[in-house]
Amino acid sequence: MRRFLYDLAALIARIALGVIFIAHGLQKLTSGGLDGTTAMFASSGVPLPRLAAGFSMAVELGGGVLLILGLLTPIIAFLLAVDMIGAFVFVHMRHGVFASELVAALGSAALLLAAAGAGRFSLDHLIFGQREERRRAAENAPAYVPPIAAEPLPRISPTPAESQPPAESQPPAESQPPAESQPPAESQPPAESQPPAGQEASAAREPRSSATEEPRPPIPPAGTPAEPPDTGPPDTGPPDTGSRPGPRDTEPPPPPSR
Repeated sequence: MRRFLYDLAALIARIALGVIFIAHGLQKLTSGGLDGTTAMFASSGVPLPRLAAGFSMAVELGGGVLLILGLLTPIIAFLLAVDMIGAFVFVHMRHGVFASELVAALGSAALLLAAAGAGRFSLDHLIFGQREERRRAAENAPAYVPPIAAEPLPRISPTPAESQPPAESQPPAESQPPAESQPPAESQPPAESQPPAGQEASAAREPRSSATEEPRPPIPPAGTPAEPPDTGPPDTGPPDTGSRPGPRDTEPPPPPSR
């Protein structure tokens, strides 16, 4: 809303100032032209009267028209402000406030338009407005903040290992003298050999086929020498036929004859 009000006020001020400056320029042109204006400026003590007269007539006529159209407003308004400052200093200031109030008002309004611009209701906005809008948007845009930096990072509590201070370095342990030789321990009798656990487990898993099956002999432990198979009573000689040996059988044989 404020921007619209300024644009409207700038349009009204441009039209009013433009009409006033065009009127002053036409007065100089019709009252004597360049020569008559030069003579008037020379009589008032304006330095370089002919150059100043030509500048004043061109700026007031052409500048007034461009000011109404709103074309090149900052430059034209600044030139009009310079024209009014010269008129105030060299002509109107010596005659008091009431003689210089119009010149001061016109110069101040022109200086304001030179600083603030012609507004959106002007040719400047139609020609250069898009670039100006982009420039103002870039100036008013907030600074870019990366999303990572915008959001605070979650606080991560240190692990117990990280929270503990580093352990101080320990000096190297001093070399210990060799321990005294201990006497060899008394030899212990070898423990009885136990049957392998696999044999016990396999024996426990074997089911009994029938109740009349003869019990199997126990499995000797590992390392025990195997006993020879039992094949019957030992053989002591020829079978006893009931006859006992006589004395001849027991006598030694006679010596051989020579």
